[in-house]
Amino acid sequence: MNYLEAIAYIQSFPDMERATYGARGPTMGLPSMRSLLERMGNPQLGRKTVHIAGSKGKGSTATMITRILDETGLRTALYTSPHLHDYCERIAFGSTPISKETFARGVAEIKPIVEAEKADGNTSISTYGILTALFFHLVSKADPAVDIQIVEVGLGGRYDVTNVFTAKEVAVITPISLEHVEILGSSPTEIAANKAGIITPRCTAVLAPQKDKGAATAVGRRCREVHADFVDVGRSYKIRVIDQNASGQTFAIESEQGRFEFEIPMVGVHQVSNAATAIAAVRALKEHGIDPSADQIRAALKKTTVPGRMQILSGMKGGQKSGGPVIVVDAAHNHESANALATTIKETFGADSCIFVLGLNKDKNISAVWKELLGLCRICIATRSRNPRSADPRDIAEVVSTFGSSDDSVVLTDCVADGIDRAIDIARDGEVICVTGSMYVVGEAREHVLEDRAWDLIATW
Repeated sequence: MNYLEAIAYIQSFPDMERATYGARGPTMGLPSMRSLLERMGNPQLGRKTVHIAGSKGKGSTATMITRILDETGLRTALYTSPHLHDYCERIAFGSTPISKETFARGVAEIKPIVEAEKADGNTSISTYGILTALFFHLVSKADPAVDIQIVEVGLGGRYDVTNVFTAKEVAVITPISLEHVEILGSSPTEIAANKAGIITPRCTAVLAPQKDKGAATAVGRRCREVHADFVDVGRSYKIRVIDQNASGQTFAIESEQGRFEFEIPMVGVHQVSNAATAIAAVRALKEHGIDPSADQIRAALKKTTVPGRMQILSGMKGGQKSGGPVIVVDAAHNHESANALATTIKETFGADSCIFVLGLNKDKNISAVWKELLGLCRICIATRSRNPRSADPRDIAEVVSTFGSSDDSVVLTDCVADGIDRAIDIARDGEVICVTGSMYVVGEAREHVLEDRAWDLIATW
């Protein structure tokens, strides 16, 4: 089996959002996932685990935690989603994504088990379920052995197919906002309660700083129910940004352990919050024999980047504008992420307007996202990614127009590359072009602008 054959096999199953959840509960569900893993010999067990749920910042926080643990010399395995360019990005050992050969070999190894599970009546296996099983399979077979796995949930928490541990060392809840309300709940408190379902008895739960106080209430309640330790980062840490520019940020955190300064090569105050949460998470591992020094944390964060999150693709050098438009990509897909994006553009680039190249998936609230961006917009170019779940650019343009945009300030294109080219033609020297709305749009923007990755000419779910 080669890589393309492996992709074709896993994509022959229903996608995650259709298969994993029904109206307000699971269709594939944990019994189905656990049955498959049981047949595989429960490869998810046998090592320390950090499990991460939340509405925003999961990927960044997971990456930061992994980089810090790498710095201590531990053998790490990281599972994230979705990907920007290919499925291999979702599984990394020592922060290095697996090769296509490893991916294909792993799928070939688990395929007979998956088929046997189907033959025994487990017909609700999803693409995401197979990818999750593949991660655990590869981790269990790794040589040298993996010391600790960092696992990001796909959707929700309590019913997510990654929630297959009876025990874990740390459960992290990143910022909560309204998302998938038809599935997870109609308020931040309800959604937080769903996310808190990943907290297992006697682990340590680490809650990122939250805008809604109900999140802390829901997570604290879950911790009391299962006798888990609770670290509320917003209460336990004082976080202050010292300096920020287009090259990154310096910040200080203060807690009972003392005051420390750190640097990250990423922009946006939300990334400082993610970094503080990552630090709290690794510190929670101390009772399990893992205790990174401040110098190790500092070294790890200083070199941590997360592609597609407020990433500058062109127009900047050494923190200064280098001529032509500044092209920035960010995967903001809900109103709070869009708010953080708009704030970062203003603070980092001193911009009072920009050109947006906007493409979202059909299940996203276009109005809520656009309400946060419209104050910065000079021109909106509505577009779509190759993903079959992409919203029609005409639907995006219609929503944008309802907020009072004139006809000449809304442009339609059928693909991300065309949208970026149109934006470059329109842009003034030094003006910011922001490509946003989904990871798929961001991935295609990177391919077009950087030309550093080849598209595999296969559909992604």
